[in-house]
Amino acid sequence: MKKGFVFDLDGVITDTAKFHYLAWKDLADSIGISIDIKFNERLKGISRMDSLERILVHGGKENEYSLDEKEALATKKNTHYVELLQDLTPADLLPGVKEFLDEAKANHVPCVIASASKNAPFILEKLEVADEFDAIVDPATLSKGKPDPEIFIKAAQAIDLKPEEAVGFEDAQAGVDGIKASGMFAVGVMANEALHGADIVVKKLTELSVPELLQK
Repeated sequence: MKKGFVFDLDGVITDTAKFHYLAWKDLADSIGISIDIKFNERLKGISRMDSLERILVHGGKENEYSLDEKEALATKKNTHYVELLQDLTPADLLPGVKEFLDEAKANHVPCVIASASKNAPFILEKLEVADEFDAIVDPATLSKGKPDPEIFIKAAQAIDLKPEEAVGFEDAQAGVDGIKASGMFAVGVMANEALHGADIVVKKLTELSVPELLQK
């Protein structure tokens, strides 16, 4: 019997990938590195600094910046990203998300956000679903990023559950790998890539029933 739900944010609750891409592309252009939509897929589900490192390696510039300079670049990207998010509204929720969260609440199922995004609280407020979640894992408290299971273990702890008592929702392979490594049941929300190892794969949350998931 499952007792709680753990959600990634980007690609599961809403799709801010386009905003991430625009902000990363603008930053990359400014330092003479070219990235495209295909490369951007490699940044899904990983932290801001890890994303920057991948971009620098891609451009052959991984040794050209000090840690302080890298942090400044990451901050510049995030400032642009947050500016782009100002226009986010509840209409930007992915199909079926609000209905699924309402059904979870009706069934007294606690929900947690487990995202590498430090902007998760702001995004949830803009989407008007912040009250649907009982906790948000703070990425600043993590020592390892996905696919390490740390964020999912902490998410379960936030609602006083063991990982095996929860269901995790992810749209990226690194996230699915982290969910399974933690011992959780994994729901893959598939958009652009096949998700290996997920216990269930759906296109959108409208395909799922809360009572049925709790029986997994």
